[in-house]
Amino acid sequence: MQNPPANTPKIDNIDDGDLPAGGDLVIETGASPSAPRPTPRVEALVATATAYANAASSENTRDAYAKDWRHFTAWCRREGFEPMPPSSQVIGLYIGACAAGDQKRNTPALSVATIERRLSGLAWNFTQRGTPMDRSDRHIATVLAGIRRKHAKPPRQKEAVLGEDIKAMVDTLGHDLRGLRDRAILLLGFAGGLRRSEIVGLDVARDDHLDGNHSDGRGWIEIFPGQGVLLTLRGKTGWRQVEVGRGASDQTCPLAAVERWIRFGRIARGPLFRRIFKDNKTIDVERLSDKHVARLVKQTALAAGVRSDLPEEERAGLFAGHSLRAGLASSAEIEERYVQKQLGHASAEMTRKYQRRRDRFRTNLTKASGL
Repeated sequence: MQNPPANTPKIDNIDDGDLPAGGDLVIETGASPSAPRPTPRVEALVATATAYANAASSENTRDAYAKDWRHFTAWCRREGFEPMPPSSQVIGLYIGACAAGDQKRNTPALSVATIERRLSGLAWNFTQRGTPMDRSDRHIATVLAGIRRKHAKPPRQKEAVLGEDIKAMVDTLGHDLRGLRDRAILLLGFAGGLRRSEIVGLDVARDDHLDGNHSDGRGWIEIFPGQGVLLTLRGKTGWRQVEVGRGASDQTCPLAAVERWIRFGRIARGPLFRRIFKDNKTIDVERLSDKHVARLVKQTALAAGVRSDLPEEERAGLFAGHSLRAGLASSAEIEERYVQKQLGHASAEMTRKYQRRRDRFRTNLTKASGL
């Protein structure tokens, strides 16, 4: 097999440090010091390939993977191991240490989900460095199986907020700028079955830069007066469109709420949902953080008394941004295929995982069996 030419682009082989800022990949020409400098055309091709490589995963994902790599390499340095090339034995010891924690260093034990995420981050990092990790090796797989068996806890899903819950939640909001914005967030997020990142990633109009790397947006809205809002969203597998129709009442209509926010917020271009300064009059030009959606859902659900049958300390951990998405799936009395399409799921099985309470006890096998 012939060796590639000296100026063939390749992924930068970073040792045990971080990926560059933001966890971005770096594609370099790989030329030796004595080789001629790449032509401007080759450098342009490298820049284009780098941009596409970074577009393969979100910035948040790359940041998380960069943190996973930092955690692993720091542990290797403390324990006297070399992080490269990947050693199944060392990785097995690492995940065992993560599960056990370290009392001397006051480091808590990590959850099974976090350890699995760390493994995914390591696998990605090793692959980018040209030395793939064998996750199925017994030194990794057997230790992970033991961790799951000993430490895994039953999944705790976020509570779904249903249609009546959303009505009560928006009633807790004021009618100032902040209230108008947050009301639009809740109603649009619920009716669209949106993720919190999709909500804050919306622009008020189509941005021609969305197809490139100059925008942090994830889609845009198109208003059809009197009918609804059409959302065009960019996801992991491509673009999809979500129709959010007009509601029965102006007080709880997503279309009306979005139109009011745009009019009074004077949003003409750029991000749809933005930060509002303390004077409650000045609107920032920057996009709102997706963490605001999680805080908003939690605060309004608690204020509205959703699941007031539970103790206050338990209720506080039940609600988050995903409560909106699960709420639509659980509330909509419509054929499952329409819910699946709205949520952008590839399978009906995934949609059913979001339907928290809709079908509970609807099919009664006890009575069907004659009892």
